[in-house]
Amino acid sequence: MGLEANGRIHACFDVEQITERFRKREFVVELGDNPRYPQFVKFQLTGDRCEQLDGFKAGDEVRVEFSLRGREWTSPQGEIRYFNSLDVWTLERLRG
Repeated sequence: MGLEANGRIHACFDVEQITERFRKREFVVELGDNPRYPQFVKFQLTGDRCEQLDGFKAGDEVRVEFSLRGREWTSPQGEIRYFNSLDVWTLERLRG
């Protein structure tokens, strides 16, 4: 079961080719649960899901269905770091 969030697209970015087989496209959604303290959350689409963002623009109201992912990485110097990502499965425009 995935997580879900509704909000307004704040920014859309271009597709990034990370490796020969992996690409991602990020976008930021402003979550308006508390208008005094809006949250700007970065989501990512990967692989063939990158095109889901085509046709969307800043200001569009959307519903995002996503999974929370985390991983551990060890640098060449032996330093351990942790990363999180919000991997989008479904992106849909909300109609007024």
